[in-house]
Amino acid sequence: MAALASVIFVGSRKVHDTGTHNVPFVALGAALLWFGWFGFNAGSQYAVDVITAVALINTQIAAAFAATTWLLLAWHYDGKPSFVEMLIGMIAGLATITPAAGFVSPQSAMLIGVAAGVVCYFAVVLRKNLELDDALDVWGVHGVGGALGIILLGVLASENINGQDGLYYGDSNFFLVQLAGLALACVWAFVVTYGMLWGIDKITPVRVSEESERNLDEALHGESAYTE
Repeated sequence: MAALASVIFVGSRKVHDTGTHNVPFVALGAALLWFGWFGFNAGSQYAVDVITAVALINTQIAAAFAATTWLLLAWHYDGKPSFVEMLIGMIAGLATITPAAGFVSPQSAMLIGVAAGVVCYFAVVLRKNLELDDALDVWGVHGVGGALGIILLGVLASENINGQDGLYYGDSNFFLVQLAGLALACVWAFVVTYGMLWGIDKITPVRVSEESERNLDEALHGESAYTE
């Protein structure tokens, strides 16, 4: 919702896609992110116990299934496999499993990974078709993925894992609580982000001109990161 607020505030403009600058660096960054996410999810237990282990395993499984799903979708629609596309899918899986990592079974983590790959992929496609600016696809990957993860937590949570059943196992109240929490978080993120952007824009323009956007390093700092 924060990313959506920024998109709405600055408006739409055809995005100038300059491609990936350095695929090995993208892979290195994604690997560090994947590794760090184990601490993010498993470490949220504040202990070393069975739930910690389940959260770590689910994080690995969901990321792997999402990466594979995204790769296959991109391969189908683009006509060629892309390593970078696979890494984007991996991040979508990490973002989506985060709310549910310590509450679902590894089998459910597989389903969450596949769902993340499909839903987030088409969210990014929609954003591109609408020509909306979201340089890092924060809305399509983290926003949509996080929201999907909260919903699936409400559906797939299992009492056998962490003492709480979801909708699939008969507890509709827990599912409704997750929906309410998601709605509140979306409203909060949208309103606060839009308000911050409005305030910043009064001091300095939030959006640069289209001409400057083509070479931000030179336009804003008088220097260039790359030479011909």
